[in-house]
Amino acid sequence: MDFYQAIIIAIIEGLTEYLPVSSTAHMIFASSYYGIQEDDYVKLFQVSIQFGAILAVVALYWKKFFDFTKFNFYIKLALAVVPALILGLLFDDLIEQALGDPIPIAIVLIVGGVILLFIENFFINQPIKKEEDITRKKAITIGFWQCLAMMPGTSRSAASIIGGMQQGLTRENAAEFSFFLAVPTMAAATLYSVFLKTYEHSGLKGYELLVESPDNLKMFLMGNVIAFIVSIIAIKGFIGFIKKYGFKPWGWYRIIAGALLLAYFTTYK
Repeated sequence: MDFYQAIIIAIIEGLTEYLPVSSTAHMIFASSYYGIQEDDYVKLFQVSIQFGAILAVVALYWKKFFDFTKFNFYIKLALAVVPALILGLLFDDLIEQALGDPIPIAIVLIVGGVILLFIENFFINQPIKKEEDITRKKAITIGFWQCLAMMPGTSRSAASIIGGMQQGLTRENAAEFSFFLAVPTMAAATLYSVFLKTYEHSGLKGYELLVESPDNLKMFLMGNVIAFIVSIIAIKGFIGFIKKYGFKPWGWYRIIAGALLLAYFTTYK
C-alpha cells in the first residue's frame, strides 16, 4: 500500500464509519480494487485507523464522555459492548475469512439497503428521546443488535441504530447512542488488532507490522488524523440529515452501490 491508497482508505473510513452503509465494506472494496486486500498491513490499517474515528466522537461529545457524575452512562456502554467482545473473539477467524471476498459483502450491502427503505415504517412514535432514559437492559439488547455487524457489509452503525429503534429510541437518539457505543467497541477492536492479533501471512503482531518500516508508522499516523477530521464532518452532517430525510436515502445508496460493486467484482475478478 502506498500513501495515496492509504489516504483514500482513511477518507473512506472517516466518511462511512458512522453512517449506516458499512465502512468495512467500502474499505474492502477500495483495497480489493487496488489489489492490496490480502496484505496483512492493509488489514491492520483498516481496523487501526478506527482510533481516529473514535476520537472524533469523544471530541464532539466531550461533555458527555467526561461528565464523571453520570456513572450510569459508562455502565450502560460497558454492558452494551460485552456481546461484541465475546462474539468477536469467538468468531474472529470466520470474520477474517469473510473479509476476503467482496461479492457476498456486496450482496449484504444490498439486503441491508432494502431493510433501511422500510425500517421506519415499523417504528413510529418512539418514546425514548434522550440517552438518560435508556435502561441497562435496553443497552445490552442494543449491544446484541450491534453484533449483526460482524457479518461484513451489514454496518455496525446500521445494526445498532436499528437495535436502538427496536428498543423505543427515536432515530436521532438511536444514532447518537450508536456513536457512543462505537467508542468502546472500536477501541477494543483497535487494541486487539494492534497488540494481540497475529496476522496470517506474515506471522507478526499488529505493532510489529507498524514498526516494520517507517512508512508503515507514518501511514498509520496519517490515516488516523484523516479519519478523525473526516469523521467529525460526517457525524455532524449525519444527525442533521436523518432528522430531515430519515434512512431511505441511505437504503437507496446501499442498493445502488452494492449492485454496482457486485457487477464489477463478478465481471472483473
